[in-house]
Amino acid sequence: MQRCIVHRVRYSLNYVSWKLRKTVAADLRAIYSAATVAEAEAQFAAFAEKWGEAYPPIGQSWQRNWAYIIPFF
Repeated sequence: MQRCIVHRVRYSLNYVSWKLRKTVAADLRAIYSAATVAEAEAQFAAFAEKWGEAYPPIGQSWQRNWAYIIPFF
């Protein structure tokens, strides 16, 4: 099971149409480029609020793997 940031982003973008990929990728970048865990959680909450209804598997995937992602911060 691949749990690194690169694989999370690639997996996430599989659900997104080509027209919205750049926008969703930019919103995901705000999560994984955060300086602290608290900032990343705030960015994730904003992402989930914006995209959660349209693409629920993305938020669920990040939520499931959050414990493996946060050591990068």
